[in-house]
Amino acid sequence: MNGDAVTDSGIWFRVEATSAASAVRRAAERLGEQVEMGQPRIADLAIVAAELTSNLVKHADEGVLLLRPVRRAGEAGVELVAIDSGPGMADLTLSSRDGHSTAGTLGIGLGAIARQASWFDAYSLPGRGTVLAVQVWPAEPAQPSWAGALTRPLAGESVSGDGYAVRIADGRRQVLVSDGLGHGPLAAAATAAALAAFRDAPAGPPATVVSHLHRTMSYTRGAALAVAELAPADGLLHYAGLGNIAGVVVEGDGQRRGLVSLPGIAGHQRPRVREYDYPFGPGARLVMHSDGVVDRWRLADYPGLAERSPLVMAATLLRDAGVRRDDACVLVARSWE
Repeated sequence: MNGDAVTDSGIWFRVEATSAASAVRRAAERLGEQVEMGQPRIADLAIVAAELTSNLVKHADEGVLLLRPVRRAGEAGVELVAIDSGPGMADLTLSSRDGHSTAGTLGIGLGAIARQASWFDAYSLPGRGTVLAVQVWPAEPAQPSWAGALTRPLAGESVSGDGYAVRIADGRRQVLVSDGLGHGPLAAAATAAALAAFRDAPAGPPATVVSHLHRTMSYTRGAALAVAELAPADGLLHYAGLGNIAGVVVEGDGQRRGLVSLPGIAGHQRPRVREYDYPFGPGARLVMHSDGVVDRWRLADYPGLAERSPLVMAATLLRDAGVRRDDACVLVARSWE
């Protein structure tokens, strides 16, 4: 990474050697300065980055880390998501205690991360690997979000044609997943147009929002996209999609209900847009992803994952079901805060 500003989509690092760990720490410090975090918290952020990457180097297989800014009203922080396919941990609580180690070290890494972080969540499964998600904010502690997502570009590309956005418009909790046609900068530009139009769209149900995106994106190469609105007070999920964005509602017992998207490309011709309603009660999870993620995962294969944050759940599914020959995006939202 050079001295340029980090965009909201963030930067992925492959962490396999100590040199990569040093690069992540320096990049995190620069991002802390970029979002004007203040030197005391930048120092805390550096500790978090160093411990996360040290864990990946010492214990992980195929370790990667996403570094990106996060924002809330009037303030910005830094988020790090470490993902690996290593041996995993049977007891994260035990592993987070100072003095516990599986590599002959002092065993203070996870404890130090938890102490310096504003928010911290993790999931680990023996034999499958670990996901650690950390946020560092300048002051007030972070609150768990009702939605979390990650995107990853096609191997060899610097930008992803997939993207997502989250908004609350006049009380409507809505999410978008977009997959720009093709790969590279033009696909990324189509999705960027979709995300900008979504954030600025007048408040309305998903079908109205999708129609607005279609009209706004006519100058782009177009995208497959879907918009969902969570209405847990009514026990419903409202959904409208065009093209091959996959949507699934997962109930508390692991049962899956597929969501309907109609054929079409937002920004091209005149697609048919229709909205569908689905039951969405307490404990339900919405999972949306692009076709860079294979729809072969089962929540039953991940004991306890549904109780983790949407971000950690999304990162776990991206690790295990994402493909390297395509851009990939996974979004997870839940029915409670």
